[in-house]
Amino acid sequence: MPGPARRRLRLPALAGALCAAALAAGCGQEGIKLAESSPDYEAAVTFNENCGMCHTFAVAGTEGSATDPNDRERVDGPNFNERPESAEAVIYAIRNGGFSGAIMPENIVTGREAERLALFVAKYAGKSAQ
Repeated sequence: MPGPARRRLRLPALAGALCAAALAAGCGQEGIKLAESSPDYEAAVTFNENCGMCHTFAVAGTEGSATDPNDRERVDGPNFNERPESAEAVIYAIRNGGFSGAIMPENIVTGREAERLALFVAKYAGKSAQ
C-alpha cells in the first residue's frame, strides 16, 4: 500500500499531464486553416471562439452545424462551408442575434471586431457550394 509521500507525488504528476494535454489541444484552434501570418487569422480565431459551437466553417476549424437532418438541434446554425453570405447579412446577424432572434446572442462581438468577422465570413462562406 502506498504511503502518504507516494500519494502526494501522483497528484502533481496527474495535474502536469492534464496541463500538457490542454496545451497540446491548442484550445480548439488547431483546426484553423489559415497561417497565423494571414490578415484573416484573427477573424478565424474570433469565429472559432465565439461562433464555432453552432456553425460549421472549415476555414475557422469549426463543426457546429448538424450534418444529418435527423440529428439537428435548435441551436445548430448555418453551415458556412455551403452557405454563401454577404458582409451586410453577417453584420446584421451579429448585431441582432441572427435572423430569428431566438437563439444567437445579440452583439456576440462588437465594433471593429464584428466588422472584421463579417468580412471574414463573407470572404470564405459558400466555398464548398461553388
